[in-house]
Amino acid sequence: MNLLFICSRNIWRSRTAETIFKNKEGYNVKSAGTAKSARIKVSNKLIEWAELIFVMEKDHKRRILEFPEEILIGKKIIVLDIPDEYQYMEEELISQLEDSVGYYLKDEG
Repeated sequence: MNLLFICSRNIWRSRTAETIFKNKEGYNVKSAGTAKSARIKVSNKLIEWAELIFVMEKDHKRRILEFPEEILIGKKIIVLDIPDEYQYMEEELISQLEDSVGYYLKDEG
């Protein structure tokens, strides 16, 4: 299953998610950001690739919903409600991601 994690700048939250989930068997994982200054900017190609899209905030979901409707068909977008107050690989961020994302992945397995 292809998982896409999205935050604003793809520096801390979504990149941490990609790092911790990329080695889980059965999952292909990428991350991106919605801001112009993002390390990797979310694109039509990434959204088409993804089967499950995790966003950190409601605003990220709103931005994803601005993409062409035809590439969003059948996409599940999950808002994790993780604020932008963590550094890359911060222990509390890892814990929140494992708990919240793990809940959805067990349903997919």
